[in-house]
Amino acid sequence: MVDYKIGNSRQTKYCKALVESLTKMGHATNLELLQDLRQLYPNLSATTVHRATARLASRDQIGIAPANKRGSTRYDINSSQHDHFLCQACDRLVDIDIKDQLQPLLEQSLKGFSLSSRLTIAGRCHSCQLT
Repeated sequence: MVDYKIGNSRQTKYCKALVESLTKMGHATNLELLQDLRQLYPNLSATTVHRATARLASRDQIGIAPANKRGSTRYDINSSQHDHFLCQACDRLVDIDIKDQLQPLLEQSLKGFSLSSRLTIAGRCHSCQLT
């Protein structure tokens, strides 16, 4: 198997292709990645994709995003800490950065509690509001 270098770590051709696929999609489940990667690698197994996403996430080369409606883990090409907007109608996930602006207000409302994780704001995206 051919290895490729991503960052300081050696990666298989599947890891490299997975990162490229996730870069196009932004956020994706293992199943969505498998379906995309099978165009290039028809015999690619779900187990290989699962192992690759787990390896890349453990090395902070990809992030873990909020799960989809079915509860499947979604991966995020953006591995830095950030917030998300989740459309409750179509399940679309969009990167946003609002914690720093909202944290003081939320902690003031919570009186004595502090936030320790990033936020996911749910609602309806523009496209779903029109339907």
